[in-house]
Amino acid sequence: MTTSTHAPRHRQAETTAASRLAGTGTMIRLALRRDRLRLPAWIAGHGLLVLYIGSTLPQLAPTKEDLAGITSLLSQPVGRMFTGPAFGMDDVTYERFFAAGYVPYLFILAALMNIMLVIRHTRKEEQTGRAELIRASVTGRHTALTATLVVAALANITAGALVVLLAVALDYAFVGSLLVGLATALTGFAFAGVASVTAQLSEFSRSATGMAGAALGVAFVLRALGDMIAVGGSALSWASPLGWAAQTAPYVEDRWTPLLLSAGLAAVTIAVAFALQRRRDFGASLFPPRPGPARAAPSLGHPIGLALRLQRGGLLGWGAAILTLGVIDGLFTQSMLDAGEEMPPQLSAVFGSEQLLDGYVGFLGAFTAIFVAAYVVHAMQTLKAEEDTGRADAVLATPVNRIGWLGAHGAVIALSAILITLITGVGAGIAAAAVTGEGELVGSLVMAHFAVLPAPLTVLGLCAALFGLLPRLVAPVGWLLVAVLGIVDLFADLLDLPEWFRMLSPMWHLASVPVEGFDGAPFIVLNGVTLVAFVLGMAGFRRRQINVV
Repeated sequence: MTTSTHAPRHRQAETTAASRLAGTGTMIRLALRRDRLRLPAWIAGHGLLVLYIGSTLPQLAPTKEDLAGITSLLSQPVGRMFTGPAFGMDDVTYERFFAAGYVPYLFILAALMNIMLVIRHTRKEEQTGRAELIRASVTGRHTALTATLVVAALANITAGALVVLLAVALDYAFVGSLLVGLATALTGFAFAGVASVTAQLSEFSRSATGMAGAALGVAFVLRALGDMIAVGGSALSWASPLGWAAQTAPYVEDRWTPLLLSAGLAAVTIAVAFALQRRRDFGASLFPPRPGPARAAPSLGHPIGLALRLQRGGLLGWGAAILTLGVIDGLFTQSMLDAGEEMPPQLSAVFGSEQLLDGYVGFLGAFTAIFVAAYVVHAMQTLKAEEDTGRADAVLATPVNRIGWLGAHGAVIALSAILITLITGVGAGIAAAAVTGEGELVGSLVMAHFAVLPAPLTVLGLCAALFGLLPRLVAPVGWLLVAVLGIVDLFADLLDLPEWFRMLSPMWHLASVPVEGFDGAPFIVLNGVTLVAFVLGMAGFRRRQINVV
């Protein structure tokens, strides 16, 4: 006679479910510990956007007549493409102008925060092998993804709550402010779900991030085209998660039902992510990587060729995005001129000239330079990743020396920054000429972009110096430099920033063409600073140990 020792079926199911989530609490604490700087910075970015816009709008347009004079910037088709469906512009208030022109960027910011967070704590951990070490402990199959989504939910709730509190503090209506906060949080969580799915599809974090970013780009395009068709949006606007958030029409109609679509997308994508995770092997992906060619291309045998291959994805992605933004800005030229007569002087000051067209052309050159500087920082982080993963060790074990390796990457990034800037100038010029009928704008915009080229190149030089001397500081200091460029270029006059702070920005020393004549002295000096900083970086990299901070 034997005695059965099998546990009841429901007990087995409970045990299996518990084992799949074992260690979730510990993983949540670990994720929060690792993101103790990143998440507060992302969340603070949401709050700063609300606080800055809310405090700046009364300075830009002190009266309701001034505010009504600039509504055409948002209500015209190009303006709606750039911002949103322009609800409430027929009876504009500060809160409605804020919702129409700036709240859509809260949604994009939340989406980016969640994409980066989810991929960093899921696919990147598997790719680097850290997740395998953790799985060797008492953790379950779904622990990492569950913990990541819990952290994402906490970040979204905190960001949404901060948006609500600051909007209410600015004396905006509570219901509309609550709607803005909820739409921000749910849009972010919807893209956390999207990133959870893409993390299952690719073995590489960069590809997973690219797919999630592409989904965000498609959502933006669908929303933009849908809102261009008509004020208040069209059927195409409802095909985009960003469109659902905009269709809540805060401070105007205060719709709640579009948020159900955002919540539904989050629920569906998260369920799909868990289902896909059950179907794949740990460390693998549903889309296996393609086998490489039997022989490498001859160009990969040279440091320049290898650098070009490694930097190709960033160049194409950032280049396409910056060029698209430049073309959109160029198409916005006629709308800016149409609003010029009614535009309050406080807003005209942003463009740095009483001659609005010249000021706007100079502004576009500087605006592009900010994004090119961001590309430069992103590209320099590729070098840190190559070092951290050990791939740089393998390259440097060949006859390639350190100076040649770093110099090749620096040259490729510099040439890419120049190429992106000039092509964007051409694209913006053609777009501006098309809507205004003034063909000379092509040359003016190319020159405006060329005149500010030393600004992103100076950021490149400083990042290279940090890479050679203090590599851990490349990302934080690099992004801080980009922030300084943006603050000084966009808000120096509005905020009456002190002279010493303005001088921290390389752009402040350069002439704003065509408002000012081209000045060769600061152009040459800043390029010299770039060269000296890069030489310091190469000297430091030659002396320091690899993979040692």
